[in-house]
Amino acid sequence: MIDCDMKRVIFATSNEGKMKEIRLLLADLDVEVLSLKEAGISVSIVEDGETFEENALIKVRTVGMEKEAQGAVILADDSGLEVDYLNKAPGVYSARYMGEDTSYTIKNQAIIEQLSKAVGEERSARFVCVIAALLPDGRTLTTRATIEGQIGYREEGSNGFGYDPILYLPEYHTTTAGLSMEEKNRISHRGKALRQMKER
Repeated sequence: MIDCDMKRVIFATSNEGKMKEIRLLLADLDVEVLSLKEAGISVSIVEDGETFEENALIKVRTVGMEKEAQGAVILADDSGLEVDYLNKAPGVYSARYMGEDTSYTIKNQAIIEQLSKAVGEERSARFVCVIAALLPDGRTLTTRATIEGQIGYREEGSNGFGYDPILYLPEYHTTTAGLSMEEKNRISHRGKALRQMKER
């Protein structure tokens, strides 16, 4: 357990879907949770790490150098989809896969097509999330969690974002996009990694 005066948390993202999940997960803490935009921070982050951990730490350290971030706990996540059939691609390049401006509908369809000959366990895949924290005293922490599933045969579900519609969870008979926000936060890679970080 780390002692830390947490009054203000800045989460290094401008993704509204992600912020919605994060606010729900941190709702029981008596802290103000701000996105970069809400904190008045506009910064260019070069995610050139080779692991989820490296990229998450790059984000918190970059944001931590901004004057608007002084005294706050900076959190960031780096997450992505690993598809075993594709040698764990897109992995750390998930957001940039096929180009950052390419819609996820196109990305999802491309992955489904690449797995056209894969069946059963050959379709195994997972979401990975690493949460990094930069504390006001300069210390950093990281946590990692995953959610295992399989690549579905088509997009399914309208909750969630990104690759959510194609990661099928056999035990729930739906994709992560077919879960309610509460269910998803309970079992998701981001939910688990954030809860670990909350405990730390």
